[in-house]
Amino acid sequence: MARPLWSGSLSFGLVNVPVAIFSAVRDLDLHFNQLHEKDGARIDTRRYCSEEDKEIPLAEIGHAYDLDSGHLVVVTDEELETIAPRKTRTIDIEAFVDLADIDPIYFDHPYFLAPTGDSEGPRRAYQLLLEVMRREERVALGRFVMRAKEYLVAIQVRDDRLALTTMRFGDEVRETKGIDTGGRKPPKQQLEQAVALIEALSTDWDPSAYKDEYRGRLEQVIERKRKGKRITAPKAQKEPSPVPDLMAALEESLAAASGKKRPAKGGGDELGELSREELYERAQKADVPGRSSMSKDELVEALSD
Repeated sequence: MARPLWSGSLSFGLVNVPVAIFSAVRDLDLHFNQLHEKDGARIDTRRYCSEEDKEIPLAEIGHAYDLDSGHLVVVTDEELETIAPRKTRTIDIEAFVDLADIDPIYFDHPYFLAPTGDSEGPRRAYQLLLEVMRREERVALGRFVMRAKEYLVAIQVRDDRLALTTMRFGDEVRETKGIDTGGRKPPKQQLEQAVALIEALSTDWDPSAYKDEYRGRLEQVIERKRKGKRITAPKAQKEPSPVPDLMAALEESLAAASGKKRPAKGGGDELGELSREELYERAQKADVPGRSSMSKDELVEALSD
């Protein structure tokens, strides 16, 4: 069962709703321990003083801020405590806005907000806020403190629950000034071909259709190592060459996206339309070396040879 990361109340005017915060995502990355390659012993991280060349206990470690001039401003723990955010157990709703008005670049980490306690009153208040926000299609903006840090948050309805997303503050998003725009607008013919290509590649959003292929390859490497098998590096991919004729490239891409690709050697079906899992099964049957660490494109190339 999921464990709450924070518990407190959601403040909506004079209404306080007891809630708990649960992470809406999970870390599926494979994490490695650092070892001494010579003897397999684990590596410890220790703090050493560069002046005295000796290990320093945590109680003796201070804080300093680097100035552009090269000087340091030393700040004590007591001084940091004077400006620490006030530790409260409340998420204070400050305003309601339209979701369409928030640029996705401001969203950071997603959580779920769940009601706590068994009393009927707070649970009714949770449902009331949920239904009002669903009907009005609004997002609540608020602030709260978690782990000694103050966050700006957006609260909205998701899967019949309230979802909370921490947000970046306005000055944390960089201006686009100085970032190249690519130059002049494309001619009409190229634009129409590009639009047709996008339409040919358009589909309904299905998150289950997109897998972390690197993690899958890494799991295969670990499994092969566990079984004592040898790991071979795949062939180096060729660097894509600059497009000599943009119009021709668009036409060829559109033809491929529309199902007019050249049949693969040795079969009537088209390898490019198969998933990586299907390609990997074929590579196993064909005993393609290095297949476990190959990307989808590399598997297509290897099976086409």
